[in-house]
This record gives sequence, structure tokens and C-alpha cells, in this order.
Amino acid sequence: MRNKLIILATVLAGVAVSVLGYTKVMARIGSGSPPPDAPLEQQADLIRVYKSERRLVLFKGDTPLSTYRISLGSAADGGPKQREGDEKTPEGRYEIDWRNPRSMAHLSLHISYPNPADRQNAEAKGFAPGGDIMIHGLPNGWGFLQNMHRLWDWTDGCIAVTDQEIRDIWARVPNHTPIDITP
Repeated sequence: MRNKLIILATVLAGVAVSVLGYTKVMARIGSGSPPPDAPLEQQADLIRVYKSERRLVLFKGDTPLSTYRISLGSAADGGPKQREGDEKTPEGRYEIDWRNPRSMAHLSLHISYPNPADRQNAEAKGFAPGGDIMIHGLPNGWGFLQNMHRLWDWTDGCIAVTDQEIRDIWARVPNHTPIDITP
């Protein structure tokens, strides 16, 4: 029995090292080239995220343009992000303030968390607020998972969609687009 446990532990360790190595190599390769911007009439002027429904909607005025099913931070149901490392997705009004075509995930749009109130709340409790909250695709090299990634919340506080969906969102969401994240 002990030998079987040692063999199982060795196999699991080998798999973990292989996965980690594969992920690191794919992160260096990057996401490839981003898509071109969509025509102006197809571009969003607001993003709304409904955390409890695991849904992201792009709007132009009051008209929904597209809806996406999402995965969130692994502690997303525990309320808004309070501090670095809590694995919660923020709540409130932010904006898309920059984008990363060479992200470790397939393309990413940065959300302007923390805002001044987030920073003040975290610091009042003696914590760093955290940052690097993104809308992104799957980790590079893991796009084959596609919709399976929605079976659980797996990010560190980000909003995840499939690789094809982040390409669509990237093309339709210009920088400075407001994003409302609700419970």
C-alpha cells in the first residue's frame, strides 16, 4: 500500500510540474495578435457585470450588444474585493484603462481597480488593496477548455471568458469604457 501511495504521489508531482512548465512556456509565447477594432456602431459604451448571474453584458446606450457567461474569482460570492489575495472580484464602477496583448491569459483588458474608495477601505484595515484585475480569456495554451472553464470560479479576482469571447470584447470595448460590477 505504501509503495502505491509513493507511486501515486510521484505521478501527481510529475503531472503538476508538467502543467506548470507548459503554462509558463505558453505565457512566454503570448496571446498572438489582437483583433482589429469593430466598427463604431458595434462598439460598447458600457459594460455591466452581474456577479451572481455570472454574466457580462456589453451595452451601447440602453441597448445590449452582446452577453457572455463568465467565471470570476474563486471567492466571488463572498462580497466585493477587500484586499490583495482575497480572490474576490471587485464591485462598483470602474473603467477599462489599458489592455495587454501579451498577457499570460489570451488577451486582457485591465479594470481600474482599486479606485480611491477601495484603496482607502483596504488601507484603513491595514491591507494592500491588490490590483491587476482584468477581463481575460483562458491562460495561454488552455483555450481547448473553452466553455468548461465556466464549471467553477477559478480566477484570482478577474473576469474570465473564452478566448474567442475576449477577442470579440477586445474589438468592441475601447479604453475608458465604464464597467459596472454588481453583486
